[in-house]
Amino acid sequence: MASVWAWLLIRYIHPFCCSEFVAQAPFMSISVVIHRQKMDRYVKKSEHSATKDLKFALQHAASLMRKDPHLAEQQALEILKAYPDDLSAVNLLAGARRRNGKHESALRLLQEVVSRRPSFAPAQQELGLTLLALGRFHESESALKQALELDPEMAAAWKVLGDLLAARGDEPGSQEAYSKHVILTAKYPDLVKAAKFLFAGKLAKAEHLLREFLKQHPTNVSAIRMLADTGMKLGRYNDAQILLERCLELASDFHLARNNYAKVLFKKLKYEPALTQIEKVLVAEPNNPSHLLLKASILAGIGETDGAIEIFERILTDYPRQARTQLSYGHALKTAGRQDEAIEAYRAANRLRPGLGEAYWSLANLKTFRFDDNDLETMKKQVAEDHDDAEDYYHLYFALGKANEDRGEYDTAFENYRQGNKIRRKTVRWDADEHHRNISKLIEFFDKRFFETRKGRGCAAKDPIFIVGLPRSGSTLLEQVLASHSQVEGTWELPDIISIARRLSGKKMAAQDSRYPEILAELSPDKLAELGEEYLTRTRIHRGGTPFFIDKMPNNFSHVGLIHLILPDAKIIDARRHPLACCFSAYKQLFASGQNFSYSLEELGCYYRDYAELMTHWENVLPRRVLRVQYEDVVADVETQVARLLDYCGLPFEQSCVEFHRTERAVRTASSEQVRQPIYSGAIEQWRHFEHHLDPLIAAIGPELVNKPDTSAV
Repeated sequence: MASVWAWLLIRYIHPFCCSEFVAQAPFMSISVVIHRQKMDRYVKKSEHSATKDLKFALQHAASLMRKDPHLAEQQALEILKAYPDDLSAVNLLAGARRRNGKHESALRLLQEVVSRRPSFAPAQQELGLTLLALGRFHESESALKQALELDPEMAAAWKVLGDLLAARGDEPGSQEAYSKHVILTAKYPDLVKAAKFLFAGKLAKAEHLLREFLKQHPTNVSAIRMLADTGMKLGRYNDAQILLERCLELASDFHLARNNYAKVLFKKLKYEPALTQIEKVLVAEPNNPSHLLLKASILAGIGETDGAIEIFERILTDYPRQARTQLSYGHALKTAGRQDEAIEAYRAANRLRPGLGEAYWSLANLKTFRFDDNDLETMKKQVAEDHDDAEDYYHLYFALGKANEDRGEYDTAFENYRQGNKIRRKTVRWDADEHHRNISKLIEFFDKRFFETRKGRGCAAKDPIFIVGLPRSGSTLLEQVLASHSQVEGTWELPDIISIARRLSGKKMAAQDSRYPEILAELSPDKLAELGEEYLTRTRIHRGGTPFFIDKMPNNFSHVGLIHLILPDAKIIDARRHPLACCFSAYKQLFASGQNFSYSLEELGCYYRDYAELMTHWENVLPRRVLRVQYEDVVADVETQVARLLDYCGLPFEQSCVEFHRTERAVRTASSEQVRQPIYSGAIEQWRHFEHHLDPLIAAIGPELVNKPDTSAV
């Protein structure tokens, strides 16, 4: 039998010395023949030597796998010429072909291996990875489980199994699999211990142990990624981002770290770089369901709803019993205006997991949906049971509130809203006094003289139309009206102005003092123009080809001064609604994120008062800069208010803006279904059914604001 190690050694030193090349170019084969003669003499030494050489050859080919899978494939073929029945060599060849994209060929090889030797764990693992590459998720999971029964020490199998179980909705199973993967790949006892703390939810202990470990091993990428994971679970996304960037700097092919990095960027609403990162890892693992689901979420975030729906449907073909994926699928369908399909997706999530409160709230959040008696009884039963997560409780309470309100059971509805808000408030951070101080600082800093001395600065682009105000003030209606114009595109509640302001503040931690807005006095005309250009660049991913686009982030009311400085020609619209109607509508709305002031009537009232005071200030120091539009006025006379809006924006009148409900576009906010219907005036006074519960809100806003709502045109 030929000594394969000698053959490979010669071939590795002289890449052209292989039989295939000799056959193609016999005139160059003299040196090859000499080497073959030497190899044949070497082979005859002993069978023991041959076995040893085979082992080394396999190790060498395996070491090439990640660096150069094409060369690894060639080496595996050479080994099989000498050892045609060696299953390890066949398995190695299959692995190389999988990495080279030859999935069907790899599958045929592996099916032959496992049929001949079902107990060969490496082949079962490789079969699982190949089936995953082919998108055959169930079969992949089965093969990986078989591999791990045969050999529980296979780290790669645990990691991929964790991804598959997560996609299937088996959270405990996926966490256990990920934990096994980390424990097997960690070379140090302290890392194993930290991993156990991390997966047990003992985050403080995990963080302490990992920080101490990294003092001694600052370049250990597993520890860096685990510390970043701890930061993500604690909501410290800035810290996690920095750690993961360092991790990828040290190990650019660390796919799990890159997935985590994309996730952090997504959580920070940095959609474009998040998409770039997840696309990179999908090149290496194109059918990994964890990567695919994250990509779908990112696509939904940037408005590419059809792409997100396509991925969700692909995953659900193999995992139809995944409640969370059904839920995300429903969100995407709702955004696309496919309400009946969205309802079915939410119903599917309910059936799969009856205690999943978010599925019930998602139905309630359609606004036009009505729960039946069976729904109501199921929700009552679920809210009476013990739930591991407060999230299920507050979602259920908000959904029950909506169900009771629709039935005219207003006192019961308010009690459910109150309970839901009480639980939700405990999960978020909000400091009303700090917010008031920040608003007062803005009012003190931005005076008339400040703006007069900076006229003509900033970026001259006229593209953006900002709609600011409080949530539930009618801003989605105004967006739908304007986005029905042929020259205007509606985007989302874009975070970019807030992000720029945050960066200017210089704050790295909550306890630090902010340099915003004072730093604006130090910025040169060029820097202000640069910030305006930055905003346009950052928001480009959300835009199509229209001349104008809408940014309806309501919280931008705090940054009207910044917007005016960097984009002096941008339009700014203040969406107003009766204070009690607006605030109570926010109180009974469960927001996916942000708006942390909305879960207490007192804090809502304080926030509204700060908002009204600041908007009055902007009107005083920037006269006629902001257009105020009262929701009640739009409902009373839509055509007049539409004409007024278009005139302010410098747009010609188009009838489509009056018939805005006919416009087909993706709408992501809570009013998505309402703006697809003609204006209905009956909802204007809906808050009055709850008026006797609103004394804390009235006291916080102040009777003078409640009794004299802003109806003046500016």
